[in-house]
Amino acid sequence: MGMDVAASEFFTKDKKYDLNFKEQPNDGKDVLSGDKLLEMYGEFCKGYPMVSIEDPFDQDDWKNWSAMTAQMGKDCQIVGDDLLVTNPTRIQKAIEEKSCNALLLKVNQIGTVTESIESVRMAKRAGWGVMTSHRSGETEDTFIADLAVGLSTGQIKTGAPCRSERLAKYNQLLRIEEELGDK
Repeated sequence: MGMDVAASEFFTKDKKYDLNFKEQPNDGKDVLSGDKLLEMYGEFCKGYPMVSIEDPFDQDDWKNWSAMTAQMGKDCQIVGDDLLVTNPTRIQKAIEEKSCNALLLKVNQIGTVTESIESVRMAKRAGWGVMTSHRSGETEDTFIADLAVGLSTGQIKTGAPCRSERLAKYNQLLRIEEELGDK
């Protein structure tokens, strides 16, 4: 099981995490420190077969990202999307600070295929996993399926197979598998 927390969406000005951020008026009972949120993730991982957690903290909460990776990174993939934004400078900082152990690759975030390839190389040299990802508002273009196979990322995030733009990518993966087989 995996989850995309998108914690930057509920990070407050006070550098806390408001789990009840959509409820107004908000009594503040569900506001947690980064340390408490990390404890909660630890409980999730003990109680459920969690293998991947994406964006567990705000993109600039480097301390808690690093603490989570140190504590849980051997048993769970900690995926940086908002943290890394497929940017080699942020990837290098995350490698140095041991802030995550997987890159969420979004080609249109960084801008070019060349920069995306360099980001993947950096991540792989660091021993990280790489997950090729779609973007919201995606089209039926299947390029990310080809990219995931071509770069041997091993993982693709394109959503539940319930809409044509998602199915197009899964179908392309099946066509690639048929063509390559056991090669």
